[in-house]
Amino acid sequence: MGLNPIRVGQLNSYIGRILKTDPILGNVSVIGEISNLTFHKSGHVFFSLKEENSRLKCFLSSWNLEKITCPLEEGMEVVANGYISVFERDGVYNLNVRDIEANGIGQLAVAFEKLKAKLEKEGLFAPESKKPLPSFPSNVAVVTSETGAAVRDIIKTITNKNDYVNILICPVLVQGPAAARDISAAIDMINAEYSDIDVIITGRGGGSMEELWAFNEEIVARSIFASKIPVISAVGHETDFTIADFTADFRAATPTAAAEMAVPDTKELKRYLQDLQQSLADSLNRNLDLQQTRLRALDPNAFAKGIADKIAYEQLNADRILEGMEESLQHRITSLRERVEHLGTLISASDPKAILARGYSVVTDENGSIISSADELSIGQNVTIETGRGSADARITQVEQGG
Repeated sequence: MGLNPIRVGQLNSYIGRILKTDPILGNVSVIGEISNLTFHKSGHVFFSLKEENSRLKCFLSSWNLEKITCPLEEGMEVVANGYISVFERDGVYNLNVRDIEANGIGQLAVAFEKLKAKLEKEGLFAPESKKPLPSFPSNVAVVTSETGAAVRDIIKTITNKNDYVNILICPVLVQGPAAARDISAAIDMINAEYSDIDVIITGRGGGSMEELWAFNEEIVARSIFASKIPVISAVGHETDFTIADFTADFRAATPTAAAEMAVPDTKELKRYLQDLQQSLADSLNRNLDLQQTRLRALDPNAFAKGIADKIAYEQLNADRILEGMEESLQHRITSLRERVEHLGTLISASDPKAILARGYSVVTDENGSIISSADELSIGQNVTIETGRGSADARITQVEQGG
């Protein structure tokens, strides 16, 4: 019959020891698709790796979870490394996972595009949902790793640029399976407990797609979208884009650029205010000079002198006009007098008596009509001859016709 009967627990324990000491099963890497993914409140993770006709249960302890940079998502194909063990209570073997990595970057790219399309359809990227940044923030919250270069760059940039803003550091994990929940919780907490925060900066330095994956998680995107405080996403470098970048109110290429964007330069503001103060002072001085000039113009003595000068000037103009009118009138009178004298001369020259006085005479018939031609005379006709100094009667004895 073989060995003596043993207890079920003893058998499961024996099988467990055999599996652990097996050179292959003690350090095996398995490719499969994640399913039934469960994050337990203890911090441990339970899931299965499956393919078309097979399934392997897996266990990931909380202390190993902290070291993993690969995101864990339902349906994602991964390579899980660990050892096979037996869960003695149920007699079920599983893979105790030490490390996980995505089975090719293509899987992450597919997951990225899938989530991006989903959130875009829901309106999480819509321009009209973006909140403006305040012009003069007083308090800035920074959600990032407390040990990374990003937080140092942000603090240095803000303090060098602005000596007024307060900075609240909210340390979080920025990579690994637990990072997304950490970042999301920090953003939610700031909105709930820090009503005086004006801007939130969340991000980290550059890295691989796996290292940046926490900022591609849906939970982070939804916390950013739900935030009542404007959020600047500053993940990676110039060419790195994450779901957080699309959801945030503003995207900065780097953490340093986010700090530059978040706060105004107080030194520049001081220079601007000084220039404005000088401009206002110059304007006030010019206006004061103008008002003083107007006030001097209202001085009674100056006003009286101005009126007297005006009267004298107008009197001079009036005298000049009067002199001109007198000269014009005198010239007109002289011209008219000369014309009258000329007309008188002409009239005098045309007077019949004056003509007769020069030796001419006028012959009239019995009726007193002037005879202007010999044809009007007849022999025996009585006529009167009038000269300049008298007249005489005569009888026509002979008539000679003109040629």
